[in-house]
Amino acid sequence: MNKKTANCLSLLPGIILCFFLGSMQSCTPPDKKNTPLKNAPEHKDTIRRKPPGSFSDTLVINVPAAVYYNPDSLQLEKIREITEKNEFETEVHNNFYLMRNARIVMKQYWPKIHIIETSKNRYLLFIKSDKSKTCIDLNGKGDMSGIFLFDGKKEPELADMMNIDTALGFYFTR
Repeated sequence: MNKKTANCLSLLPGIILCFFLGSMQSCTPPDKKNTPLKNAPEHKDTIRRKPPGSFSDTLVINVPAAVYYNPDSLQLEKIREITEKNEFETEVHNNFYLMRNARIVMKQYWPKIHIIETSKNRYLLFIKSDKSKTCIDLNGKGDMSGIFLFDGKKEPELADMMNIDTALGFYFTR
């Protein structure tokens, strides 16, 4: 076999692949190529905002803490109304288990950090050891639930609940 034949044979798998892919594309019926799906669900959440809570009370935090916030019962019902059923159930399920896991991790590895839970406060007022204050309006937070970490010295930080072990370590040790 000469060099020219060997070069042609080495290109053969690529040529076959191109031919195969080209023929697969041509098998699609012409009326189906660019036709949008007629029964595709519309997304309700294009510009969806979390409904405001029913309470306007302020929770004061002046000790190192992890503040778990959840919607009140009326706010939860409003969220249910504007969210697809499966999406809502998934969100509630995920938040329950993420917060449960965070409690377990905190009790085991960070027992000196207070766990504060709220569903009846709109504002979180964090007072640092130097007496400076930071106020957070939970109505402005897009998530249904979450955890704020506060060490008494730095600004409070919204924790990544999926990576709570790392979030706690980064926030409380740096």
